Formats: sequence, C-alpha cells, structure tokens
Amino acid sequence: MTRAIAGEMGITTTGIDQTVAPRSFGRTLRAYIALTKPRVLELLLVTTVPVMILAQGGLPDLWLVLATVIGGSLSAGSAAAFNMYLDRDIDAHMQRTENRPLVTGEVSPRAGLIFAWSLAVASTIWLLLTTNWLTASLSATAIFFYVVIYTVILKRRTEQNIVWGGIAGCFPVLIGWSAVTGSLSWVAAVLFVLVFLWTPPHYWPLSMKYKRQYEDVDVPMLGATRSGTQVSLQVILYAWATVACSLLLIPVAQMGLVYGVAAFVFGGWFLYESHRLYNRAVRGTEASPMRVFHASITYLTLVFVAITVDPLLPF
Repeated sequence: MTRAIAGEMGITTTGIDQTVAPRSFGRTLRAYIALTKPRVLELLLVTTVPVMILAQGGLPDLWLVLATVIGGSLSAGSAAAFNMYLDRDIDAHMQRTENRPLVTGEVSPRAGLIFAWSLAVASTIWLLLTTNWLTASLSATAIFFYVVIYTVILKRRTEQNIVWGGIAGCFPVLIGWSAVTGSLSWVAAVLFVLVFLWTPPHYWPLSMKYKRQYEDVDVPMLGATRSGTQVSLQVILYAWATVACSLLLIPVAQMGLVYGVAAFVFGGWFLYESHRLYNRAVRGTEASPMRVFHASITYLTLVFVAITVDPLLPF
C-alpha cells in the first residue's frame, strides 16, 4: 500500500518506510553532464586549440576559438551520450562503468537518446553558422564514426576495435585546422595520424587493468584477449610509431626548437614507460598498465602544449 501510494505521488521507495525525494535540478544536471564524458572533453581542448594556433601561425580570432570549442564540445558530448545509450547493457556489468547515469537510472534511456540527438543537431548547426561547412561536416562525421563504426560495428566484434574506432578521436585536430583555414593540409594529416597512432598505446593499458571486466561482458579488447606480454609489445610498437610521427611534424610544419626538444624529450619518456611495462610483463612481475595510461595522457598534452607555444616564439 505504501509503495502504491508513493508511486502515485511520483516518489520512489527503497524500503517500507524509507522514501527518496525527487531529484534536484543540480543532481539531474550533473547526470546529464556525466553523459558527455567530461574527461574526454578535456582531450578535445588539448588537441583542438593548439592546432588552431598552429594553423594561424599565431593567435587566431578568440571568438572563432570559442565557437569551435563550443561546437566541438557539443559534438563530443553527443558521441559520448550515444555511446552510453548503446552500451548501457554492458556498462551495468562492469565496475568501471556501473555508476553511469543510464545504468543507475539517473537518466532514462529515452531521455539519454533525445539528449544525444539534440547535441548532435545543435553542434552541427552551431559550427555551420559560426565556422564553415567543412568544419561542421567533420564534426558530424566524427559523431557517426564513434557511434556507428566503433560502438555498433567494431567494439563487440574485434580486438582491433580501438585501433580503427579510435579514428573518431582524431577528428578534433582536423576540426581545429579547418575552422581556421577552411581547408585541410598535410600538416593536419600528420596531426591526424599522430593521434591515431597514440590511441592504442593509450587505451590498451587501460584494457589490461580491466581485463576481467571486459572478459565478463564479452568485449574483445586486446588487453582482455591477449597476454600481458603480447599487449605490452603492441603498446611499444605503437608508441614508437607515435613518437616517429611527432618528429615528422618538424619538417612538414616547419616546427621550431621548442617543439623539437619537447618531441624528443617527452617522446623518450613515453617510450621508456612503454618498455618498462613490457619488461615487467616478460619477467612475470606485477605490471603497472595504468602508469602507461596516465603517461600517455601527459605525453600528448605536453606535445600539444609545445605545438601551442612554438608558433608564438621567434625561434
């Protein structure tokens, strides 16, 4: 009787005499923000703004930067929300994702899907009005690639999912470049490949950490399907390719001393951490995959900081 009355009044119950008040606006807002994966949005800023400065050869129009960041954030948030909607079944069975809003019920699946579509439409229209058609098209393509190619087609079918699905995360550099120039170039292509090669050694250590959880939900992340030695060897190969690509930017984009030094030093550190993971796996000692995961984030951030600073200096 108590639950029936509570249901009619729109109040949920967690016990016979215990009730939970309707969610506050702040709590609901936080739930919707969580759908956009805010930490991924940080990576968007790290890669988009420096590329705009490089494309301009100095400081671009601040309104253009702001407009591009807003549009890019809406786009990335849309892709993340679609991803959570489509993956809510497996998210419920993984400790890493069990507190996501669509799993806990903070946001209903229908509301989450409407939110995702709304952000997708808003981001495309916004970028079309404030930047150019190429930038808006690249943004829409990034959403499609992450949602359809990665989440729907690749993620649950192949251990190479993050390799090709990670292409979606490369689009922010193209979006930043095209927003400034209205076109693409070989410099933008090198930056695209740089992020593409960086993604596997960034994400595979994370899949090593959560190997059992991916196994439980039958998602074939490489870290869950191969041994630690095999995965860490792949991490090394992609890390070397990433650093080599970062150095290729020096002649292609005519980068200066600041970027050159940064690419060598930070690249060397990234390689050291990758080899350290492999050596520990070979010896059978306890590996530290999350150390490489966090190092990869720091590495990419510092490289793009150098991309930001280099065009602003006279040497």
